[in-house]
Amino acid sequence: MTLEGNSTEIAYFILLGFSDFPRILAALFVIFLVTYITTVTWNLCLIILIRMDSHLHTPMYFFLSNLSFIDICYITSTIPRMLFSFFQKQQTITFVGCMFQYCIFSTMGLSDGCLLTAMAYDRYAAICKPLLYSSIMSPSLCGRMAFGAYLAGLCGSLSQLCALLQLHFCGPNVINHFFCELPQLLDLSCTDTFFVQVILAILSMTYGIINILIILISYIYIVLSIMKITSAKGRSKVFNTCASHMTAVSLFYISVIYVYLNSSSGGSSSIDRITSVLYNVVIPMLNPVIYSLRNRDIKDALKRLQKKRGYF
Repeated sequence: MTLEGNSTEIAYFILLGFSDFPRILAALFVIFLVTYITTVTWNLCLIILIRMDSHLHTPMYFFLSNLSFIDICYITSTIPRMLFSFFQKQQTITFVGCMFQYCIFSTMGLSDGCLLTAMAYDRYAAICKPLLYSSIMSPSLCGRMAFGAYLAGLCGSLSQLCALLQLHFCGPNVINHFFCELPQLLDLSCTDTFFVQVILAILSMTYGIINILIILISYIYIVLSIMKITSAKGRSKVFNTCASHMTAVSLFYISVIYVYLNSSSGGSSSIDRITSVLYNVVIPMLNPVIYSLRNRDIKDALKRLQKKRGYF
């Protein structure tokens, strides 16, 4: 701790994690470890498969490989440290480490939302403008859209971080969570958090409303295009190409909106941790399953890979 005038600036935080459930700590460790390994493996395999199979070198799978990369970074920003803390009597994290963890976590979360929006536009172009699809979704545009998603996430995260660094933390330094999340950090601040809350509200409205609006408008046009298809089989085929993305978008935004409303209404720490597990652990694990389960292209790519391996 360092003294500045009459205030004491804390140098580290204590993360309580799941220490209030001592009887099931071993089970929780195994569950989180298996979930983390599964998530990283599935997403990494999906990235490798997309890179190896030339039939998957399309805008849709380009964005999907980036989504898998974000999911790996997203879950890695919190879970490995949490797993390590299961073996510590006191789970501590330095102030700098806490800020860095939140910055990475926030950047990946915001980038995830922006990338889902880019994928919605890709589906709109493929279904509503099929003859112009190749020219609209050119490799250069796809690259700029992916880069823009990462840049937007980084800018939003740095804005929050700069606002957060204006606050003073003089005690207590106990975070009743398994990672450094903004609502818990605001509760520990010794100074007025109004400015940070305003920044957070502006960012939430900017990123949330713009992304949701673009997705909704894209799907309105998609639905109108599907309704024009006379064949029931054709409508079903087109709908199936969007079903995975719609599921991923729904899971992401429902969990984010729930967490935002819950933190605004002062929800309990237990509920905070459960909802955090949902969007920080479960969704990154489900995304590759959602996009692969009923995806004919992925199944065909796996068959081609198996045939190639059979030649060796």
